[in-house]
Amino acid sequence: MSVLRAVCTILILIAGAASAVAQTYRIEPGDILEISVLEDQTLSRRALVAPDGRVTLPLAGSVRAAGLTVEQVQRSLAAALSSNFAQPPSVFVALAQQAPEGTPLPEPEAPTIFVYVLGEVAEPGQAEIPKNATLLQALSVAGGPTPFAATRRIQLRRAIPGSGGDAVTVIDYKSILRGASLQGLAPLREGDVILVPERGLFE
Repeated sequence: MSVLRAVCTILILIAGAASAVAQTYRIEPGDILEISVLEDQTLSRRALVAPDGRVTLPLAGSVRAAGLTVEQVQRSLAAALSSNFAQPPSVFVALAQQAPEGTPLPEPEAPTIFVYVLGEVAEPGQAEIPKNATLLQALSVAGGPTPFAATRRIQLRRAIPGSGGDAVTVIDYKSILRGASLQGLAPLREGDVILVPERGLFE
């Protein structure tokens, strides 16, 4: 009986040590995660962490995993799945297998900024663009001007710190496309507003 107790004690200690490691281990590309969704077992599976550091799950899409702990990935997946359930789902993640030695690390994501593209564009609203992107790139992310856009008088509005007002620059989009103007090729800044007005009757 004493031998059995000793074996049980050792197993408990091993399980506790494994749990502690799982709480501090940072996931890497090439790791394999065991994902269980209590409310829908069809979503439960083993998933490989891709070279870009993300893991993909149906209904959740692509979720960042590299550099995070198992518990953090668990929370991210639950949040990504929550819109598909009446209540937040119970998601459990475990490290099934570590990546082999020599697995390349993901390249760091390029920094981005948020600007607003409003008015006569295909997809008006907030746009996430690379840092140092230009007005042309922001318009492209927003789907480009509509047929009703007054492309010769697009406005770039930029807040003037401490004044409560905006600096407004009027830009001729078509001149930029023809290479006749360098306006609008300067890098945008966080919070810039691009307003594409509707063209008049004779424009």
